[in-house]
Amino acid sequence: MEVCYQLPVLPLDRPVPKHVLSRRGAISFSSSSSLFGAPDPRQLSQRRGAISYDSSDQTALYIRMLGDVRVRSQVGFEPERRSSHPYLRIDFRTLHNGSGTERRVHRLLSFQRYLHSSRLLRGISQQIPLHILDEDYNGQAQCMLEKVGNWNFDIFLFDRLTNGNSLVTLTFHLLNKYGLVELFQLDMVKLWRFLVMVQEDYHNDNPYHNAVHAADVTQAMYLKDLYNLIPPFIIFLFFSLTSYDILLGLLAAATHDLGHPGVNQPFLIKTDHYLATLYRNTSVLENHHWKSAVGLLRETRLFSHLPAEDSLNMERELGSLILATDISRQNDYLSRFRMHLDKENLCLSNASHRHFVLQMALKCADICNPCRPWELSKQWSERVTEEFFQQGDIEKKHKLEVSPLCDREANTIGNIQIGFMSYVVEPLFAEWARFSDSRLSQTMLGHMGLNKASWGGLQQEQTAVSEEAGPSATDAENAVAGGSSSKEIPQGSLES
Repeated sequence: MEVCYQLPVLPLDRPVPKHVLSRRGAISFSSSSSLFGAPDPRQLSQRRGAISYDSSDQTALYIRMLGDVRVRSQVGFEPERRSSHPYLRIDFRTLHNGSGTERRVHRLLSFQRYLHSSRLLRGISQQIPLHILDEDYNGQAQCMLEKVGNWNFDIFLFDRLTNGNSLVTLTFHLLNKYGLVELFQLDMVKLWRFLVMVQEDYHNDNPYHNAVHAADVTQAMYLKDLYNLIPPFIIFLFFSLTSYDILLGLLAAATHDLGHPGVNQPFLIKTDHYLATLYRNTSVLENHHWKSAVGLLRETRLFSHLPAEDSLNMERELGSLILATDISRQNDYLSRFRMHLDKENLCLSNASHRHFVLQMALKCADICNPCRPWELSKQWSERVTEEFFQQGDIEKKHKLEVSPLCDREANTIGNIQIGFMSYVVEPLFAEWARFSDSRLSQTMLGHMGLNKASWGGLQQEQTAVSEEAGPSATDAENAVAGGSSSKEIPQGSLES
């Protein structure tokens, strides 16, 4: 049964009321809003989220929306169709058609743990032993957390051991490990609820952009060099970065792909997705991730005890970190990083320089999969490629132009990954190794070289097999192996 809500009109400068957020399916517009062609409040099919929106400059004060938006026609209102491929004709639920029962079970387990922790923590000091919060901390999962600083940390195994709650468990552990919960006087119940909601708002039916990827990036942001005891990403942790920087970095890592729909920005633009309109076709996904994170922070009131100005500054800086993960801006950030390294003028006592280092750290953590050991890297490569191919399948189904790298009949995992490593990952990590001249940095570059060679070897084996199959199959197989040149990697296709 479809449920619709009639909501009040809100001006842009008013925060979204708590009772609106709690309805988990809300959208509120300013009186001047004409996003879908009518000035009155909209009736929308039930969705988890809320928007406070003003059409005068097409920016969102607050957004937390998942899945597709379905505007129901009513008297005096018809959805505006902007192109021959209007977004409203495409049902994005085809991207997330996994078992509803399984998702409800995961959600139930998560909130059972949250309620359990709530009862335990009510009136108790925040210096409570970590393992009390969740049974997942016992046994093998606890043993793995003790080795969370290892570069070969198996996030897939850890996710299985924590019953699919790797992001909640890992992030909560790290925030406590650094003493940030006590230092910032965070309410542990609010924090736990925030992290549970973050994990739930990832589309875990996505092969790649899901909560496990977010947990992997969070672990990468934490990692310390076991050889030199120097963190590879949050560099000079106890010497240069402040506790505020660390908190910001970990939160940005956990939320950097929040609500990712499993398709890239060009797809959202060419299908007239409401997010593309909202953010004017610029860093569409990253803006969505940021606003979704801000929405959860406000809904849970995690930082409500801080002065309003401090809370707003944290939201803005969180956005600055998440926006830096836009792969289309890769060359801009890399050029700036290279310029600083050439001039040797990065000063980590300067707040803006520390923030820039955090941006580069998050960029490295976000695309570090090719630098992991082969067993882990290969799994990530298969996942991200399958997500590309699923997008291509949808594009074919709806008679859209298939995006580069998304045609499973014209690409292989090997050629996609070799191009990605050559033109995106290697230049970034080479500069990071200049900045963080540690043994681990060299280890990461070493893994990348070995992984690149492994994919090259697999490509040669496939070519040899196709040649043995005879002339009739050779041309087709060669087209698959070479159908998408590495140089054709589009900005925004790989990680965005």
